[in-house]
Amino acid sequence: MSENSAAPGTPPATAPGPQPEPIRFFGTTWVDHDGGYGLRRVGVAVGSLAAAVAACFLLRFAYEGLEIAEVGGIVGMLVIAMFSICSAIAFRKTWEGFAARPKDPAREDSLRGLKSIGFIGSLLAYFVRSLIEAPGEKLRRTEYETARVRFEKRRSTRTGNPAARRTSGRKRPKRG
Repeated sequence: MSENSAAPGTPPATAPGPQPEPIRFFGTTWVDHDGGYGLRRVGVAVGSLAAAVAACFLLRFAYEGLEIAEVGGIVGMLVIAMFSICSAIAFRKTWEGFAARPKDPAREDSLRGLKSIGFIGSLLAYFVRSLIEAPGEKLRRTEYETARVRFEKRRSTRTGNPAARRTSGRKRPKRG
Protein backbone atom coordinates (compact mmCIF):
# COMPACT_ATOMS: atom_id res chain seq x y z
CA MET A 1 0.00 0.00 0.00
CA SER A 2 1.14 3.52 -0.57
CA GLU A 3 1.74 6.14 2.07
CA ASN A 4 -1.34 8.09 0.98
CA SER A 5 -3.81 5.23 1.45
CA ALA A 6 -5.15 6.61 4.74
CA ALA A 7 -8.77 7.64 4.88
CA PRO A 8 -9.40 11.34 4.25
CA GLY A 9 -9.38 13.43 7.37
CA THR A 10 -7.13 11.10 9.35
CA PRO A 11 -3.91 12.63 10.64
CA PRO A 12 -0.63 10.91 9.84
CA ALA A 13 0.39 8.39 12.46
CA THR A 14 3.80 10.01 12.91
CA ALA A 15 2.48 13.48 13.76
CA PRO A 16 3.84 14.63 17.12
CA GLY A 17 1.51 15.70 19.85
CA PRO A 18 -2.12 14.96 20.64
CA GLN A 19 -4.32 13.50 17.94
CA PRO A 20 -7.94 14.57 17.35
CA GLU A 21 -10.64 12.19 18.54
CA PRO A 22 -12.77 10.89 15.66
CA ILE A 23 -16.50 11.59 15.60
CA ARG A 24 -18.99 8.99 14.37
CA PHE A 25 -19.73 9.45 10.63
CA PHE A 26 -17.09 12.21 10.41
CA GLY A 27 -13.78 10.66 11.46
CA THR A 28 -11.36 13.52 11.92
CA THR A 29 -12.66 15.60 9.01
CA TRP A 30 -14.10 18.02 11.58
CA VAL A 31 -10.61 19.36 12.37
CA ASP A 32 -10.08 21.15 9.04
CA HIS A 33 -13.59 20.69 7.57
CA ASP A 34 -12.12 18.71 4.70
CA GLY A 35 -12.74 15.28 3.19
CA GLY A 36 -16.41 15.83 2.42
CA TYR A 37 -17.25 17.35 5.81
CA GLY A 38 -20.16 19.40 4.43
CA LEU A 39 -21.65 16.44 2.59
CA ARG A 40 -21.29 14.30 5.69
CA ARG A 41 -23.19 16.89 7.74
CA VAL A 42 -25.96 16.97 5.17
CA GLY A 43 -26.02 13.17 5.12
CA VAL A 44 -26.24 12.94 8.91
CA ALA A 45 -29.00 15.56 9.00
CA VAL A 46 -31.07 13.88 6.30
CA GLY A 47 -30.42 10.39 7.67
CA SER A 48 -31.34 11.22 11.24
CA LEU A 49 -34.49 13.07 10.18
CA ALA A 50 -35.52 10.22 7.87
CA ALA A 51 -34.91 7.70 10.67
CA ALA A 52 -36.98 9.80 13.09
CA VAL A 53 -39.87 10.03 10.60
CA ALA A 54 -39.71 6.27 9.97
CA ALA A 55 -39.70 5.65 13.73
CA CYS A 56 -42.78 7.85 14.15
CA PHE A 57 -44.60 5.81 11.49
CA LEU A 58 -43.55 2.63 13.26
CA LEU A 59 -44.89 3.93 16.56
CA ARG A 60 -48.11 4.97 14.82
CA PHE A 61 -48.61 1.44 13.54
CA ALA A 62 -47.95 0.08 17.02
CA TYR A 63 -50.53 2.48 18.47
CA GLU A 64 -53.05 1.40 15.82
CA GLY A 65 -52.36 -2.18 16.87
CA LEU A 66 -53.29 -1.22 20.42
CA GLU A 67 -56.52 0.36 19.14
CA ILE A 68 -57.37 -2.76 17.16
CA ALA A 69 -56.76 -4.89 20.25
CA GLU A 70 -59.12 -2.59 22.15
CA VAL A 71 -56.89 -2.49 25.24
CA GLY A 72 -58.55 0.68 26.47
CA GLY A 73 -57.96 4.38 26.44
CA ILE A 74 -55.78 4.45 29.52
CA VAL A 75 -53.18 2.11 27.96
CA GLY A 76 -53.02 4.25 24.83
CA MET A 77 -52.54 7.38 26.91
CA LEU A 78 -49.78 5.69 28.93
CA VAL A 79 -47.96 4.60 25.76
CA ILE A 80 -48.13 8.10 24.30
CA ALA A 81 -46.98 9.66 27.58
CA MET A 82 -44.14 7.16 27.97
CA PHE A 83 -42.75 7.73 24.49
CA SER A 84 -43.17 11.50 24.77
CA ILE A 85 -41.44 11.79 28.13
CA CYS A 86 -38.68 9.35 27.20
CA SER A 87 -38.10 11.16 23.91
CA ALA A 88 -37.83 14.51 25.67
CA ILE A 89 -35.34 13.12 28.20
CA ALA A 90 -33.36 11.37 25.45
CA PHE A 91 -33.23 14.61 23.44
CA ARG A 92 -31.96 16.56 26.44
CA LYS A 93 -29.36 13.97 27.44
CA THR A 94 -28.13 13.57 23.87
CA TRP A 95 -27.91 17.34 23.45
CA GLU A 96 -25.99 17.68 26.72
CA GLY A 97 -23.63 14.94 25.56
CA PHE A 98 -22.64 17.13 22.61
CA ALA A 99 -21.57 19.96 24.93
CA ALA A 100 -19.84 18.18 27.84
CA ARG A 101 -18.58 14.79 28.88
CA PRO A 102 -20.88 13.05 31.38
CA LYS A 103 -19.90 13.74 34.98
CA ASP A 104 -21.21 10.38 36.15
CA PRO A 105 -20.79 7.60 33.56
CA ALA A 106 -22.66 5.14 35.78
CA ARG A 107 -25.74 7.38 35.67
CA GLU A 108 -25.48 7.59 31.90
CA ASP A 109 -25.37 3.79 31.75
CA SER A 110 -28.49 3.58 33.88
CA LEU A 111 -30.29 5.95 31.48
CA ARG A 112 -29.42 3.82 28.45
CA GLY A 113 -32.77 1.98 28.56
CA LEU A 114 -34.72 5.20 28.85
CA LYS A 115 -32.77 6.69 25.95
CA SER A 116 -33.46 3.63 23.82
CA ILE A 117 -37.20 3.99 24.45
CA GLY A 118 -36.99 7.67 23.54
CA PHE A 119 -34.79 7.06 20.50
CA ILE A 120 -36.82 9.54 18.47
CA GLY A 121 -35.57 12.33 20.75
CA SER A 122 -31.96 11.23 20.22
CA LEU A 123 -32.45 11.17 16.46
CA LEU A 124 -33.98 14.65 16.52
CA ALA A 125 -31.06 15.91 18.64
CA TYR A 126 -28.66 14.54 16.02
CA PHE A 127 -30.68 16.25 13.29
CA VAL A 128 -30.76 19.65 14.98
CA ARG A 129 -27.09 19.51 16.01
CA SER A 130 -25.95 18.49 12.53
CA LEU A 131 -27.54 21.67 11.18
CA ILE A 132 -25.12 23.63 13.38
CA GLU A 133 -21.99 21.44 13.36
CA ALA A 134 -20.90 17.83 13.50
CA PRO A 135 -22.52 16.41 16.65
CA GLY A 136 -19.91 16.77 19.40
CA GLU A 137 -17.52 18.89 17.32
CA LYS A 138 -17.42 21.86 19.67
CA LEU A 139 -16.57 19.68 22.68
CA ARG A 140 -13.87 17.74 20.86
CA ARG A 141 -12.42 20.87 19.26
CA THR A 142 -12.11 22.54 22.68
CA GLU A 143 -10.45 19.44 24.14
CA TYR A 144 -8.13 19.06 21.13
CA GLU A 145 -7.04 22.71 21.11
CA THR A 146 -6.43 22.63 24.87
CA ALA A 147 -4.31 19.51 24.46
CA ARG A 148 -2.36 21.12 21.58
CA VAL A 149 -1.67 24.25 23.64
CA ARG A 150 -0.51 22.14 26.59
CA PHE A 151 1.69 20.05 24.29
CA GLU A 152 3.27 23.11 22.67
CA LYS A 153 3.88 24.70 26.07
CA ARG A 154 5.58 21.55 27.39
CA ARG A 155 7.58 21.17 24.21
CA SER A 156 8.79 24.77 24.15
CA THR A 157 10.08 24.61 27.73
CA ARG A 158 12.15 21.48 27.01
CA THR A 159 14.08 22.54 23.94
CA GLY A 160 17.73 21.69 23.68
CA ASN A 161 19.98 19.32 25.52
CA PRO A 162 20.07 20.11 29.25
CA ALA A 163 23.49 18.50 29.62
CA ALA A 164 24.97 20.93 27.12
CA ARG A 165 23.86 23.90 29.22
CA ARG A 166 26.07 22.94 32.17
CA THR A 167 29.10 24.87 31.06
CA SER A 168 30.00 26.32 34.41
CA GLY A 169 33.58 25.99 35.64
CA ARG A 170 32.68 23.28 38.12
CA LYS A 171 32.71 19.74 36.83
CA ARG A 172 30.81 16.86 38.34
CA PRO A 173 32.96 14.05 39.63
CA LYS A 174 32.81 10.83 37.67
CA ARG A 175 31.44 7.76 39.31
CA GLY A 176 33.53 4.80 39.03
